[in-house]
Amino acid sequence: MATVERAEELGIRPIGEFVDAHTTWPRGDRPAAMREAAAEFRPRFQEQGTVRAIRTVDLASAGYPASFAFHGAARGLNPYVNILNRLVVVQFEDFAGALRTLVWEPTVPEGAAEAPFYGQLLERFGEWFSYHVLSHEYHTVAQALARVGVDPADVDYVSFDHLHVQDLRLTMGTTAPVGDENEPREPFFPNASFVFQSREVDTFQSIHPTQWAWYVPGGMDDVRTDRMVVVDGDVQLGRGVALLWTPGHTDGNHSLCVNTPEGVWVSSENGVAADSWHPNLSKIPGVRKWAEFFGREVVMNANTLEDSVDQYDSMIKEKAVADVSRRDPRWHNVFPSSELTSHRRQWPLVPTFVYGGMNYGRIEPSAPGGNGRAA
Repeated sequence: MATVERAEELGIRPIGEFVDAHTTWPRGDRPAAMREAAAEFRPRFQEQGTVRAIRTVDLASAGYPASFAFHGAARGLNPYVNILNRLVVVQFEDFAGALRTLVWEPTVPEGAAEAPFYGQLLERFGEWFSYHVLSHEYHTVAQALARVGVDPADVDYVSFDHLHVQDLRLTMGTTAPVGDENEPREPFFPNASFVFQSREVDTFQSIHPTQWAWYVPGGMDDVRTDRMVVVDGDVQLGRGVALLWTPGHTDGNHSLCVNTPEGVWVSSENGVAADSWHPNLSKIPGVRKWAEFFGREVVMNANTLEDSVDQYDSMIKEKAVADVSRRDPRWHNVFPSSELTSHRRQWPLVPTFVYGGMNYGRIEPSAPGGNGRAA
């Protein structure tokens, strides 16, 4: 398995501003420490420049319990809402000046369906309702990449905010056949380095009963690890691109942080809507009053709550790093990797403010007949 040393060889740099904030004790002092660290990190990060381009493409929406989405705060008749997963493609310069491509959140729905939680929903509601009402597929990963003109062979980095509902055998390939298959699976991204937090890899390899429902059984069995890059904590991939360690939802959760012409964006699944980071502005019944009653600045996505205090502080970190929205400065650029949809059937549990994606610059398409990757 690739190590932190491998990350250094690729030019991935550690970020030091948040190290002390994550270990601040007592915990009541930690939110302020996160804000102070963010105030140090953001100007340095912005001075290094913006990404060349970023595009998001809708992949699939999935049914999700409203009680999880807003930690039980939201009030509505429909017990399920839908959250929309988007593929994010980022092109940026590494610290040596080479053009690199990052693919964030390439979730494959047929793999996600194997996670025990969704397997149980499928068994409870049946295939037709599950696939026609509770979920909807807009594009496959291959189709989404084609829409932005990127070949999987040209991708340099792949990552997820965490590994819930991921079957890495579908993206990383395997060293042995899966089930009754005759040959090992080829990697979907043959030249990409897969960047994960060490804690997330460890969790997937030894799942606690409280985590069981969300990880695909066998989803890491016999995966090719020669291109796996394990990191610990906050790292920067290049100019304008960082992965910020944001534990709590899972121990190895990290958030995509990108500097764009309209400021810094941060993306994760710590929250499911803009309302999650701004409950004081929320029009979703129950959310604002719940946050006021408990004195909370954020409302967590609470399907696991591996460490709710850490997750709360991670959302403070995300919000403190993100710039305010150019569309409406009351909201920060904290973009849920799985964003609450506005489907009428889940009314009144619809987002107060919708991000709808991140789109800047021009993605450099793959060169015909070649991989087009920087040396």
